[in-house]
Amino acid sequence: MRGWMYILECSDGTFYTGSTNNLDLRLLQHQNGEGANHTKKRLPVNLVYYEEFQRIDEAFYREKQVQGWSRKKKEALINSQSEKLPELAIAYRDLKK
Repeated sequence: MRGWMYILECSDGTFYTGSTNNLDLRLLQHQNGEGANHTKKRLPVNLVYYEEFQRIDEAFYREKQVQGWSRKKKEALINSQSEKLPELAIAYRDLKK
């Protein structure tokens, strides 16, 4: 079963990262306030990014990976700036001064 990892931008500017096996239905659920608690309090939401996978478990794994990213790293992904991802993966504590 195919799956999608997606990122929504909420009305307050925050991002919500999720995964689903039916992207159209899930987006409708979010817009109708039937999605996650985070999105239902921040409507409307806008789909800003998605990736398609052959299996839903791959989408779920990717969701968990991206959820742990900083806002700047998510913005680089959304804006197709993949060259910035390695630099943004460096922990602040590891940066040389």
